[in-house]
Amino acid sequence: MNNGNLPKAKSIHQVAIFGSSHTEENSELYNSAFAVCKKLAEAGYVVADGGGPGVMRAASLGAKAGGGKAIGVTFQADPKMHFEGKDPLNKVDVEIKTKNYLERTLTLLKEGQVYVIFNGGTGTISEFGMAWGLAKLYFGHHKPLILFGKFWKNIIQTFKDNMIMRPEELEVYKMVDSPDAVLQAILDFEDELKQGRHAYVKATTDDFSI
Repeated sequence: MNNGNLPKAKSIHQVAIFGSSHTEENSELYNSAFAVCKKLAEAGYVVADGGGPGVMRAASLGAKAGGGKAIGVTFQADPKMHFEGKDPLNKVDVEIKTKNYLERTLTLLKEGQVYVIFNGGTGTISEFGMAWGLAKLYFGHHKPLILFGKFWKNIIQTFKDNMIMRPEELEVYKMVDSPDAVLQAILDFEDELKQGRHAYVKATTDDFSI
């Protein structure tokens, strides 16, 4: 539900959320994810997450608090895995069931038109790396990354200092640290679409050329 003070979603409709499954309720990270997704829902965006606990649950609850909808891309983890799997407390409006972690990641990358990436562990690192790599491969009609948190500045600087980075790889993301800045980053990207500075197609396809 739009509150009248926020611009409505236009070309972009779905935002995928990535982040730690291990953050506790009412932690700073949890509350940030909740606030971001509440703001996105109020502006008319649908939130997609992995259907698990932590940041994912906060994303779904935030979307609902903002009068919006949440998509959960889930799978039931093998008990032998060090993986959280589906969270029964993460109440989503639409559930997309997948067979394993990799399929879940690929499906989330398809469902989102923009990615917001919070703090997390190795799972979040793998998701971030795949999203970043795809953005570079499809530069010019890529899905942008929004990196939430001041810590990202140090991480990106380390990549710049130690890895072989191409200029376009540094143009596909924005670093922000507030819910308002997340929304503004998406609106800025929508302006680029409107001005023809960036090609774009629908959210869900059989490949990643979106």
